[in-house]
Amino acid sequence: MAQWNQLQQLETRYLEQLYHLYSDSFPMELRQFLAPWIESQDWAYAANKESHATLVFHNLLGEIDQQYSRFLQENNVLYQHNLRRIKQHLQSKYLEKPMEIARIVARCLWEEQRLLQTATTAAQDGTASHPSGTVVTEKQQILEHNLQDIRKRVQVRLHQIVTEMAGLLSAMDFVQKNLTDDELADWKRRQQIACIGGPPNICLDRLETWITSLAESQLQIRQQIKKLEELQQKVSYKGDPIIQHRPALEEKIVDLFRNLMKSAFVVERQPCMPMHPDRPLVIKTGVQFTNKVRLLVKFPELNYQLKIKVIIDKSRKFNILGTNTKVMNMEESNNGSLSAEFKHLTLREQRCGNGGRTNSDASLIVTEELHLITFETEVYHQGLKMDLETHSLPVVVISNICQMPNAWASILWYNMLTNHPKNVNFFTKPPVGTWDQVAEVLSWQFSSTTKRGLTIEQLTTLAEKLLGPCVNYSGCQITWAKFCKENMAGKGFSFWVWLDNIIDLVKKYILALWNEGYILGFISKERERAILSPKPPGTFLLRFSESSKEGVCWAGKTQIQSVEPYTKQQLNSMSFAEIIMGYKIMDATNILVSPLVYLFPEIPKEDAFGKYCRPEAAPEAELGDPCSSKSIRKFNIFPCGVLYSGMERVCMSLAEGSEGCVYWLTQGWSSVGRGLLSENLTRLCRIR
Repeated sequence: MAQWNQLQQLETRYLEQLYHLYSDSFPMELRQFLAPWIESQDWAYAANKESHATLVFHNLLGEIDQQYSRFLQENNVLYQHNLRRIKQHLQSKYLEKPMEIARIVARCLWEEQRLLQTATTAAQDGTASHPSGTVVTEKQQILEHNLQDIRKRVQVRLHQIVTEMAGLLSAMDFVQKNLTDDELADWKRRQQIACIGGPPNICLDRLETWITSLAESQLQIRQQIKKLEELQQKVSYKGDPIIQHRPALEEKIVDLFRNLMKSAFVVERQPCMPMHPDRPLVIKTGVQFTNKVRLLVKFPELNYQLKIKVIIDKSRKFNILGTNTKVMNMEESNNGSLSAEFKHLTLREQRCGNGGRTNSDASLIVTEELHLITFETEVYHQGLKMDLETHSLPVVVISNICQMPNAWASILWYNMLTNHPKNVNFFTKPPVGTWDQVAEVLSWQFSSTTKRGLTIEQLTTLAEKLLGPCVNYSGCQITWAKFCKENMAGKGFSFWVWLDNIIDLVKKYILALWNEGYILGFISKERERAILSPKPPGTFLLRFSESSKEGVCWAGKTQIQSVEPYTKQQLNSMSFAEIIMGYKIMDATNILVSPLVYLFPEIPKEDAFGKYCRPEAAPEAELGDPCSSKSIRKFNIFPCGVLYSGMERVCMSLAEGSEGCVYWLTQGWSSVGRGLLSENLTRLCRIR
């Protein structure tokens, strides 16, 4: 019989004592309405454990709501009113102090038990007819009390086990979210930035250690939950907390482990063609590319157990040639990580009716079309089967290397503006970027392949070319079309095409001079005049051409203010340092002189460029037969700079010059000037 029902059957004197137990702190009406539920709770444990007290208190409020619903159906207005008042009182007084109400209820229940025991003892004393009967009854009471105490302590211990395990799973969930949603997400964003020239990404080893440790702990907890299941099958009783909570605990730990394994499968190295290591995520059909995947849960038992398959665009626009399946192992990596590296993959386009496209958006050009390379595998571990999948960052697939500049622009724009890993429709409506974002990425294009990024002044010049004059470019918006597709004012090429050619020029032809800081590169005409004005005659600076998309030139405080830009074709024949060192013009007295004396700000040109020039090939030859090689004393090569107004004087000097002396003065002239000089040289120059 329930304890509350037993109390109702006591004599009046005991009932009066019962009435004094209850007050507004814990109303008797509530004890009456929820008697079975109240007696089924472990209030003594809740009185000493705040988390359990909070849980029981909220359950109490829920029970009140259910009882209120029953009274509502019975149309019992009085009881509805009393319950509503009781609930409001409990919430206002104990919501922040659930342990206090637990202590009050526990004390009331204990006093009820004591009152019942007193009444029972008194009744037995009144009906006993033999002293020995009283002795036996006392022993039985003591035994009953001890058994109840043991049973209660066992229940408390099992509740503690279940509660502590639930708390541990909550802590694991919190740590796992920090690892996957914060640390791993940060690493992936840093990987994006590194792909477009930003600071190098940090190693994954520390994350692997953390994630592996968490995965091991989760499997240990899962084993403990299995032990609870075995215990439940051997011994259980009514109200056993293990029966009630074990299935939810097991489901929770399995979900945590599955999600951790899925998050731990990452692309460690993004797709990249070995011939273009500084431009990953651009793949040319028919050219091999590499990439590497890694599982950050380092379990030795998984070595050589996971078979990775590579696919691209499940619409099957491309075929992947080469070894597109590989088994993850720990031997190929220097650090023993569980990984698989694909070194010999090639894409071949599937031809179809709409020019090679299947389900792609026909409004996009090839270099704006994004694709995902997907890696799939299955894991079987400790009775669990998990399907793992991870993706590369979106890649651009080209069929001709001339598409590389625009493809790389797409990669820059995507990874600059989003960290969404699978938004292949990004360029159907590309978002705008700010100048602050674009400026940082442009500087990375230089710093990632050279020793110098762009200065604030150089970036300001680029901003002016892209956006026009402005006092402050911070926050100014730039559209994708403005950056890459629309031609600059008065030019036949876009801003990005011009800049990309300059980057290529720097890397291939003038890298050493750029690294030394000798090339100012991007500077406005006004700024150029301002900084050269106070300098001595012969001071010059080196800048990139604004009229040519692949030229570098000098401008200075000299007789010649500037020259036509030197392009890649000319720099293939002679280094830029040798061009500067050999630059000559004819003065008024028909003497060849160099107008270039000091590299801005005041570096003698010999100090700046001498170490980058080749030594003369051979000593001066002796005079002899003009038809033999010895008849030529020396070839003085002056790659550029003969004044057009002095052309006839130069030609006469060549005609009247010393025997076998030849001056090559055509470089740097306009096409008209070179043609006239060539014609006059043919007419006047001769070998005597």
